[in-house]
Amino acid sequence: MFDVVALGELLIDFTQTGTTGDGIRLYAQNPGGAPANVLAVLSKYGEKCAFIGKVGQDQFGDFLLDTLVSLGIDCQGLIFDPVHHTTLAFVSIDKSGDRNFTFYRNHGADCFLTEGEIDAKVIANSRIFHFGTLSMSQEPSLSATMAALKVAKEHGVLVSFDPNYRALLWECEEDAIAAMRLGLSCADIVKFSLEEAQMLTAQESVDGCLARLLDMGAALAAVSLGEQGCAYATKDHTGRCQVPAEKTVDTTGAGDILWGIFLHGLIREGADVRSLPPQRLDDLMLTACTAAAMSTEKGGAIPSIPDLSSVQDRLHHQKRR
Repeated sequence: MFDVVALGELLIDFTQTGTTGDGIRLYAQNPGGAPANVLAVLSKYGEKCAFIGKVGQDQFGDFLLDTLVSLGIDCQGLIFDPVHHTTLAFVSIDKSGDRNFTFYRNHGADCFLTEGEIDAKVIANSRIFHFGTLSMSQEPSLSATMAALKVAKEHGVLVSFDPNYRALLWECEEDAIAAMRLGLSCADIVKFSLEEAQMLTAQESVDGCLARLLDMGAALAAVSLGEQGCAYATKDHTGRCQVPAEKTVDTTGAGDILWGIFLHGLIREGADVRSLPPQRLDDLMLTACTAAAMSTEKGGAIPSIPDLSSVQDRLHHQKRR
C-alpha cells in the first residue's frame, strides 16, 4: 500500500545562483516538477510514495531518477523516452525571491506519457492520488491522466489536485481554465494559488474563491497567498494562517511544500478530510504554512524542504512569542 501516488511532470529547474565577474548568469541544476516536489516532502516525512511520469533517456532523466530513488520514492512508474528529451525550466529570482520561468518543453518527454504506460495497480493500491494540470495540457498525457483518475475514483482513493498553472505552457488561458475545471470535477481536496482560483471561479476575494471551489465539488479547498500565508475551507469551517519567513531567498516549490506537509498531516489523521475536527485542520495548516515559509529561506525546491524537527521548533518558538 502506498500512502501517496503522484502523476505528472518531472523536470530540471536550472535556478539562477548569481553571476560571474563578467555579469554572465550562473545556474544550478535542481530537480523540479510540482508532483515530484510534493512526493519529496512526503517521503522525507516518512510516507510511502510512488511517482508516475516520463523523462527523456538522457543525462537529465538519469539525474531525476537518481534523485527520486535517493529520496525513497518508488519509480516503477517512471518511463524513459528514447525519442523526447527531459523538460527543462530556467528560473531567475528577483530581489524579493519571486521567480520568472522560461520553459523548454516543446516535445518534452513528460507530455508523452500514454494511457498504456499507467500501472493501475499502483494507483488502486494507494491512499491518496495527487495530480496537476500540466499533464493535462497536451495529448497523450491528458488521456493518461484521465485514465489514472478513473482508476483512483473506482477504488475510492482520495484525489488531491493542484493546478500549478504556468501561462507559458498553455496556448491560451481558456484551455488552462478548462483543465482546471476538469481536474476539480475529479478531486476531493484542492490547493490553488490565488491567481488560479480567481481565473477559475471569476471571484476576486479569497473568501469568494473558496466558497466557489467548494460549490464546484471540493471537500476541502486551500488557496495559497504567497507571503500572506494560506486560506482554507470545508463546508463547515474556514481558516487562515500566515507565517513570515525570516528572510526570503527563493520561493520555488513553497506551495508544493505547503501541500505536501498538509497531506502528511492528513495521512496521520487517517486521510479522511470530511471527519477532520476543525482544530486539527487549523493545526495541520499552520504546520504546513510554517514549513512553506521556512523553505523560502533556502534555494531550490526539494533542497529547501525543512526537517520536521526544525518545523516543530519554529512552531514552538512562534507560540512563545
